[in-house]
Amino acid sequence: MPSTQSTARDVVERYLVLLRPDDPVGGAQALAELTQVTVISRSNATTAQRAAPCALVFDHIGVARVHCTAQTRQRLADAAAAGNSAILAIESERTVYAIATGARAPVPARGHGYGQAGATWGAHAVGADASPYTGKGIRIAVLDTGLDLSHPDFAGRDIVSQSFVEGQTVQDGNGHGTHCAGIAAGPAAPGAQSRYGVAGEAELYVGKVLGDEGSGSDGGILEGIDWAIEHGCHIVSMSLGSPVQPGQGYSAVFEAVGPRALAAGTLIVAAAGNESHRPESVAPVGHPANCPSILAVAAVDERLRVAPFSCAGLEGGGGDVDVSAPGVDILSAWSAPDLYNTISGTSMATPFVAGVAALHAQADPAARAARLGERLTQSAQALRDSARDVGAGLVRAPSGA
Repeated sequence: MPSTQSTARDVVERYLVLLRPDDPVGGAQALAELTQVTVISRSNATTAQRAAPCALVFDHIGVARVHCTAQTRQRLADAAAAGNSAILAIESERTVYAIATGARAPVPARGHGYGQAGATWGAHAVGADASPYTGKGIRIAVLDTGLDLSHPDFAGRDIVSQSFVEGQTVQDGNGHGTHCAGIAAGPAAPGAQSRYGVAGEAELYVGKVLGDEGSGSDGGILEGIDWAIEHGCHIVSMSLGSPVQPGQGYSAVFEAVGPRALAAGTLIVAAAGNESHRPESVAPVGHPANCPSILAVAAVDERLRVAPFSCAGLEGGGGDVDVSAPGVDILSAWSAPDLYNTISGTSMATPFVAGVAALHAQADPAARAARLGERLTQSAQALRDSARDVGAGLVRAPSGA
């Protein structure tokens, strides 16, 4: 019978390996030599290849997800520590979750929870209902639990979608992804509800990176980001993450991916997290929103005060909140048979920011990537809460004036 120690060494787990972006061939060769597994590109991988131990390379962001033993992981880590020209870093893959809080709430009657001219309070608060811009020509990727492809509010819409969850289609069996896609890019005149979406004419890309149970992995997120960049998406909206402990710091892999995405013209927006219980306790911004190159989004309520669950910028040197958006009692689309639902979370605030970003991108063709992020922070409405809690303030749609 093998010892416990030898068994542990032989367990195959998944790791993330950061590669040099300017040497894809060298990276593939180094991975093949160090891991002794098949190295394949994400865009060319078959289902059978994905199921076998392999190194799956996300070419557009220079990251590989590797199935290997602890011994192989150590070889990769040693190569990175020794200054290997192809291997820059390695870290364990984390589990991530859809970030919403509280039980589902009933859809409010018209007149409660709505702003002006038949828009929800959130769509009105960010100025989407008054903006002349619609997001036309701008590509938003929503990486979440998928989309209810049969939803009447998305009927006739040209939507590009792909699932990165093994054994599951893009069809949303959870509801969270449909809710987020609805906020970011739901129609200006939905059939059965007042307006709840921001950029109704944006080109919507739906990547299923979380399963119907509401969880997924870092590798799935990175694969979705790689896919979004491949398709020229201007904005990636990620209402997902995992909590971090005070002082834990951010992922070296994701912090390298953020600037690589910006260099490709893609701004990544992510939920700050819902682990706070204000006023008793305030939790730090979670992973991966705590990366400085990823725009971290806090949630505010209808009074434009920070939501009690919203995480804050506590760490310094990263982990700051950048902007805020509506995140309490937010109405949006939901998977059938409900079709609509009202929930809360920084998950809801994030697609508001993505939608507003699409409006700014349409208004100014020069506002892309890092400049688009700057436009969001510079045009934000100052709020009463501190920058630690709400960043630059409430994102606002361009008025066209």
